[in-house]
Amino acid sequence: MRIVVALGGNALLRRGEPMTADNQRENIRIATEQIAKVAPGNELVIAHGNGPQVGLLALQGAAYKATSPYPLDVLGAETEGMIGYMIEQELGNLLPFEVPFATLLTQVEVDPKDPAFKNPTKPIGPVYSKEEAEALAAEKGWSIAPDGDKFRRVVPSPRPKQIFEIRPAKWLLEKGAVVICAGGGGIPTMYGEDGKLQGVEAVIDKDLCSALLAEQLEADLLVIATDVEAAFIDWGKPTQKAIAEASPDELDKLGFAAGSMGPKVLAASEFARNTGKTAVIGSLAQIDAIVQGVGGTRVSTDSKEVRYH
Repeated sequence: MRIVVALGGNALLRRGEPMTADNQRENIRIATEQIAKVAPGNELVIAHGNGPQVGLLALQGAAYKATSPYPLDVLGAETEGMIGYMIEQELGNLLPFEVPFATLLTQVEVDPKDPAFKNPTKPIGPVYSKEEAEALAAEKGWSIAPDGDKFRRVVPSPRPKQIFEIRPAKWLLEKGAVVICAGGGGIPTMYGEDGKLQGVEAVIDKDLCSALLAEQLEADLLVIATDVEAAFIDWGKPTQKAIAEASPDELDKLGFAAGSMGPKVLAASEFARNTGKTAVIGSLAQIDAIVQGVGGTRVSTDSKEVRYH
């Protein structure tokens, strides 16, 4: 089975945790211990978030005044290399020596007319208090938005149109490699008026890009890994219930928070609609059960009604 696993940002760095290399490596080690369980006998593709990391690189760059800061597309490429390296090493330490790995720097096309450029929504970097965030917004010209009880910098998050490195990803899978690609939603690029490809200041939504990746790779299963065991209705209320199975049409009627579960549900629904295959939202701890068809929230056009755990 060809499986695409999209690792949520929390698989790399837990909320409020210091953004150290050691913390990230420890979290990646925990994530890869789960992923390793489903590697034997399957073709594996791993995508990942990069919001905290790309934000940290932007802050580090801004602290050095001698040169102008690097743009977000370049920082996105840096995070693909950094996180891909850690995943390769930690998963490689768990799988047989003969299993090859490859991390692909993945350019993804976006539309320059995408309305997201006028409405930044994608949180990056660390969390701040309201006062800190407002001071930084005034100093650096950032857009900021609430994130739970804190605030974060937000940047444009256009939809992915095309993944340029899809053919090399397929070639590597055919040779038995574990492929790490489309990290952080891929490196955002667009065609300029001169017809040439160029980078753009944005961060593409990782879940929507993972859905496009899984579709274009003709994957059998898309696993959107997060820090909860399923998508819930009435989250945080006494009436909350975990969804076991639903069709994209049924999920559309339920409504989910735009900043957290919303993009994951949208991505799972798009993959299911476009391919007729199954997408699952769930925690990495359940990945064994998810691949066997019993864990998480399963999104499929074959579902006739919403079932709950």
